[in-house]
Amino acid sequence: MPVSDIWDLIGKPGSRWRIPTPALVLDLDAFEANIAAVAEFCRANGRTFRPHAKSHRSVSVARRQIASGAVGQGCAKLGEAEALAEGGIDGLLVTSPVVTDDGIARLMALNACVDDLSAVVDHPAVLARIGDAAAASGRRLKLVVDLDVGLHRTGAATPEAAEALIHAILAHPALEFAGVQAYAGHLMHVAGTPARRAALEAAMAPLAALRGRGIPLPLTTGGGTGSLAIDTEMGLLTELQPGSYPFMDSQYADVWVTAGEPAPYRSSLFVQTTVISTNHPGLATVDAGYKAFATDAEVPRILAGASPDTTYFFYGDEQGGLTLSAGSTLAIGTVITCSVPHCDPTVNLYDAYHVVQGDHLVDVWPIEARGRSQ
Repeated sequence: MPVSDIWDLIGKPGSRWRIPTPALVLDLDAFEANIAAVAEFCRANGRTFRPHAKSHRSVSVARRQIASGAVGQGCAKLGEAEALAEGGIDGLLVTSPVVTDDGIARLMALNACVDDLSAVVDHPAVLARIGDAAAASGRRLKLVVDLDVGLHRTGAATPEAAEALIHAILAHPALEFAGVQAYAGHLMHVAGTPARRAALEAAMAPLAALRGRGIPLPLTTGGGTGSLAIDTEMGLLTELQPGSYPFMDSQYADVWVTAGEPAPYRSSLFVQTTVISTNHPGLATVDAGYKAFATDAEVPRILAGASPDTTYFFYGDEQGGLTLSAGSTLAIGTVITCSVPHCDPTVNLYDAYHVVQGDHLVDVWPIEARGRSQ
């Protein structure tokens, strides 16, 4: 079916099962419930929230998050921020350091066309170059100091190093100190709330130490889907950056489920695939393989279309295999619904979300930042 013809399916009974596969499918009711739940949690607990667009990479999702009360979007890459800005999204925070000459030039161009833009910095030499570029551009740039809280991926290594960066920003006429980022991404999937809380309390000690140095911090931002409640209880972050919560992939759901705790959000994102071959007993082949799922987590789970004990395995770039229980069969053309183990890199494999309610296709949302990896 040509892409243009997908719109002919919208609103028709049973149209969900006619979507060309493999397809990324979004359950609108579960998605909206998740959006509302985080918005209400942050309102009730006096926290602003800036959801992370690295999970969804979509203007349509960002608009709905902002309509629910979000102050903007976190963007892991400049390309994400540019794609969202092109869609009219404001309140953008680039959460990874921008260090190349070309990247800094793009950051200045973005700053010229976005009302509310900020970017992180974690090294004094990069800060100086950004300051020079901001001065040359004639428009001040807001900078957030990135503080390492144990992930060791980015961030000033110590509270003292972070404080030195803060003073350098405050002293520069073309820069504005916007706050501190502290993201403990390595702890988001620690199973069980008590264990996750203990790990986060230890990891966030550098931020507590920095706050204790008496420097006014306009903003302390960080956290994720796995730590919203814990970060709020700890009281160190004034702004929260959950990313995966609209989708609640199976990797995140297991954070609670494997510990016997109720998951706080509903799974809303799935991959839909079609049985294309059934020539051997106990085996079926579907049209979703390595190119349809991120492969950094467990294999997808079969959620609908086959018996619950059916298991998926990767069968090649374009195909997946289903191992059927004894005596079980599947007809060619059967549509199978699979879980998404890790939403962020899976989303980046698709051009659009197919938005469904029940068995109806109700909308198609482009994934504008797909492939914007720089």
